[in-house]
Amino acid sequence: MAKLVSTLFISADGVAEIDPEWHFPYFDENMGRAVTEDYETADVLLIGRTTYDSFAGAWPDREAAGGEDAPFAKQLGDVRKVVVSRQPLQFTWRNSELLAGDLIAGVTALKADPGVKGVLIPGSVSVVQQLLAAGLVDELRLLVHPVAARKGQRLFDDGDRAYHLRVVATEAFPTGVIRVIYAPGAAPAAAGYDDAKGKV
Repeated sequence: MAKLVSTLFISADGVAEIDPEWHFPYFDENMGRAVTEDYETADVLLIGRTTYDSFAGAWPDREAAGGEDAPFAKQLGDVRKVVVSRQPLQFTWRNSELLAGDLIAGVTALKADPGVKGVLIPGSVSVVQQLLAAGLVDELRLLVHPVAARKGQRLFDDGDRAYHLRVVATEAFPTGVIRVIYAPGAAPAAAGYDDAKGKV
């Protein structure tokens, strides 16, 4: 079974819709290393339509330009890209395909495919939200910026139940960014104030 990893840049107040004004000032070699490690977990990218349009509108040109980010651009071009969209798409970027049918069924089949090593979701918040609700996300890899964005789409939407997580790893960068890797976890035992007051 392939591992499905979500990687997101996120603000301290939970906004995962990137604003370049608060994101790029914190991007350093540590964050670059973390991003590289995340991409090394997978041989398939699963991305929503908006993320695909953003990536396809930038990375092929960067690869062709041959600048210092060209090797990463080539890596993105070479990897298999499965795009989630309700409408048919005309793909302009190589190795891109539409996820056929229902999202949950399609991702379940993708994870079960013996030819797939790992699936990475960069960004694509609405896709991640649906897959979290379905219990299909194996790891959340968050790069938490030391800023309260105060506007934008948040990672965790309103719902009827809590998501319990366990911490797999943490790392603090000199910029104040905290990298935290979560996996699904069991709910703690029920407790109330009477259980806590003796520990204050």
